Amino acid sequence: MTESELKQRTKGFALRVIRLVDALPKSIEGRALGAQLIRSGTSVGANYRAACRGRSKAEFIAKLGIVVEEADESSYWMELIIEAGLLPKDRVEPLLQEACELTAIMVASRISASKKQIANRKSQIGNLKSKIRIADANPGFFSSWRRAIFRSDMDLRF
Repeated sequence: MTESELKQRTKGFALRVIRLVDALPKSIEGRALGAQLIRSGTSVGANYRAACRGRSKAEFIAKLGIVVEEADESSYWMELIIEAGLLPKDRVEPLLQEACELTAIMVASRISASKKQIANRKSQIGNLKSKIRIADANPGFFSSWRRAIFRSDMDLRF
């Protein structure tokens, strides 16, 4: 599933949550559970969009974690709606299934992104090892490399 398809799917999920909450009874219980479900259900799509705009792989992974939490929380509120008898199970079940599927998709995406980040770190370590080998073979390289590091440190001081 592509990024744009997931954006559409999470937005559709939010719209369905809004319609479901609108169908809840206007009792104290209905309002309380509805308010919680609206918050968590609509934030799935908003946080997924934020994850897609992440400035780094680490930020993307962290924001996907928020999406997972919100989708799972939405499932919880829908389970309570069913068990409290506020709406018939057959009316809530399809949306509950969608919340579970979105949770699974986001967990898989997060795991995949984390594996890629770990592989990238290993690659960076390999690059550092090759620089050390070059420095061992060429003592002049290390001193110029060290000067460059100290120069960049100086630039960071205020």
